[in-house]
Amino acid sequence: MLAVVQRVNSARCFVNGKLTGSIARGIVTFIAVGKNDEVKDAQWMVKKIVNLRLFNDDNYNKMNLSLLQIGGEILLIPQFTLYGDCRKGYRPSFSQAAPSEVARVMFSKIVDLLKEYPVKVATGVFGARMQIEVENEGPVTLIISSDDKFGRI
Repeated sequence: MLAVVQRVNSARCFVNGKLTGSIARGIVTFIAVGKNDEVKDAQWMVKKIVNLRLFNDDNYNKMNLSLLQIGGEILLIPQFTLYGDCRKGYRPSFSQAAPSEVARVMFSKIVDLLKEYPVKVATGVFGARMQIEVENEGPVTLIISSDDKFGRI
């Protein structure tokens, strides 16, 4: 499982001009499910995301506070293209991404796991063409892979 996490002041997701999710201060997470991912990947990823210390403390010099600690919000966007392999040629290969039906179920599981925490969860729409508006703060952008945790790379 791959995630790109961005610290934001606000963010919104639209599908066909209709607002599907919006957040104030928190994080936008673009997430992709890999073909070998299991529920343990989702559990690990969600715990990692909500506990990452991405927000500055009162001294504004260190990122010491997590999403949970600041009462932040999360906008979760499904994005299989994170698994795009561009090493050969000019057309990305998505052979490491989970099939759509598997990824859809796993995305729902990730949303359910996030809702177990005391954070507002907003989402994009799986399989839709989305427009994302993000007001980055920092900017702070991190890439997280459960493959590292479970020894698959």
